[in-house]
Amino acid sequence: EYLKTGKKINRTYLLDNYNGKMNFPNVEIINKNEMDKLVKGNTQGIVLDIDYEYANLEEITCKENPLIVILDHLEDPHNFGAIIRTCEAIGVNNIIIPKDRGVVVNDTVVKTSTGALSRVNIIMVTNLVNAINELKRDGYFVYSAEADGEDFRKVDYNDKKLLIIGSEGNGLSKLVRNNSDVIISIPMKGEVNSLNASVAAAILIYGIGEK
Repeated sequence: EYLKTGKKINRTYLLDNYNGKMNFPNVEIINKNEMDKLVKGNTQGIVLDIDYEYANLEEITCKENPLIVILDHLEDPHNFGAIIRTCEAIGVNNIIIPKDRGVVVNDTVVKTSTGALSRVNIIMVTNLVNAINELKRDGYFVYSAEADGEDFRKVDYNDKKLLIIGSEGNGLSKLVRNNSDVIISIPMKGEVNSLNASVAAAILIYGIGEK
């Protein structure tokens, strides 16, 4: 998927027994010990060295779906990658993350997203609240996920929607919550009332993304 973007690949590292049939630029053949030093985990015999470029608010385009997802200091790169996959699947083009104290695009995120990252804009902002208020001035309504909110299935949604998902441990930050229009929740009947952040995000993205 990254090759399809036409963006630059600084270096392609291939394991010395790699037998794939795709043509990559700037190839360097290395052994397993050398590859293990580059990245942790299973590489499947190939590593791309790229310079990932974040988008900015001015580059927001909603080709398929007007929903924008904001991650309020999410911490787990596996959750981030899974959320990117969900967004790409439903046609959500834009995810906003803060510059500090949260997950960034790294090798784990790229791998977990399984190619979806190349089709979704990741927008990094210095101040989440400022970004939220800028989008509100452009007509967006802010729907933030928290345990004490309204049943998301019973809320009337604006056409232009921001969905905010809080961090795994702390949920929404106070300032983000205070600048939200509606707090929404996923109703749960189990004894253990907790959902993984990426699972909760997927339910809400599909639940409100097409309303």
